[in-house]
Amino acid sequence: MHLVNTNMAAAFRAANRALYPFTASNGCSRARVHLQGRCQSTATAAVQAKKTKPQAQPEKRKPKTGILMLNMGGPETLGDVHDFLLRLFLDRDLMTLPIQNKLAPFLAKRRTPKIQEQYSRIGGGSPIKKWTAMQGEGMVKLLDEMSPHSAPHKYYIGFRYVHPLTEEAIEEMEEDGIERAVAFTQYPQYSCSTTGSSLNAIYRYYDKRGDKPKMKWSAIDRWPTHPLLIQCFSDHIQKELDLFPPDKRKDVVILFSAHSLPMSVVNRGDPYPQEVGATVQRVMEKLNHSNPYRLVWQSKVGPMPWLGPQTDETIKGLCQRGKKNILLVPIAFTSDHIETLYELDIEYAQVLASECGVENIRRAESLNGNPLFAKALADLVSSHLQSNEICSKQLTLSCPLCVNPTCRKTKSFFTSQEL
Repeated sequence: MHLVNTNMAAAFRAANRALYPFTASNGCSRARVHLQGRCQSTATAAVQAKKTKPQAQPEKRKPKTGILMLNMGGPETLGDVHDFLLRLFLDRDLMTLPIQNKLAPFLAKRRTPKIQEQYSRIGGGSPIKKWTAMQGEGMVKLLDEMSPHSAPHKYYIGFRYVHPLTEEAIEEMEEDGIERAVAFTQYPQYSCSTTGSSLNAIYRYYDKRGDKPKMKWSAIDRWPTHPLLIQCFSDHIQKELDLFPPDKRKDVVILFSAHSLPMSVVNRGDPYPQEVGATVQRVMEKLNHSNPYRLVWQSKVGPMPWLGPQTDETIKGLCQRGKKNILLVPIAFTSDHIETLYELDIEYAQVLASECGVENIRRAESLNGNPLFAKALADLVSSHLQSNEICSKQLTLSCPLCVNPTCRKTKSFFTSQEL
């Protein structure tokens, strides 16, 4: 399948799994694999996620400020997989396929069984809604204390490919009578196909209705070097480093793994690679450069050139050179989902590590329910509200070789807002 104008991000991995599913057998690793029981506990997490209703929050005073937490989302149950894939393949911000309206339903139906098998390996569904709800609850509780002038605050979840969809969240915000709306990307580093796609969905919602928003909108569109984000990553890395054998600890190679991008997207000027690199640099400064490290990229799909080196190829190369103690760090994901629970934990830390002869491999836990991360989110929103800025200056600049006219319309939508 030739993907034309393929964009980036976590959705690439979902498309990858839909088109080129992983088929390796599930063997026992010869390496000492330490994943903090994540593979075993995923089923419990998935069950808890199914019970979570993140939009239904305790009724208090009428909310004044709404924070829309934007993300790709993931199917909570195996029954959600088909619709998730269908929306993904129909998203022209993510990829452009020939006769897309006809091809997308065909691909979704054909690939659903394989993708369901993938999700069954991590407990039957994605826990991302559960984690987002937990993070949102912690964030608004702190915000009501930190920013009383904009209180009460309420969080809303807006996913691109599963419920609650971005459009559904906007409708709920308007029904609640929100005065001030903040579109808050949950991707710390900006890319046109993650944050950009979610912001485009907001613009299209109002454009389709043909009227102006009832709420005053602004956007937190990137935050790759926020001090508390850096502290969270550093703490999680240090925790894992301390669990390596003492005589191996200083030799552990830290692999910061982020979702890759097609070079066609990089060459258009997408800022994602630089922003991921900025996060890595700040984290290593916080760790006093305690260990050797590399920034690597996962989830390549198709024959076209992608940003590298790839995570799996790097693990192989390190082992061939005698570097067999490895710590994987998902530096562009803040919540666990299929890219961490399946790709990193199973494909790489179990199957690949066994094949390569890795001695010790660990994976730093995603930020998930870390209370400090909820504080980081609250600080970002509080600072944003106090600044009275609509968005970052970076958002006002389109990629120099941008090919998507909707992106420019979205930027105009936000920059035309009056607070």
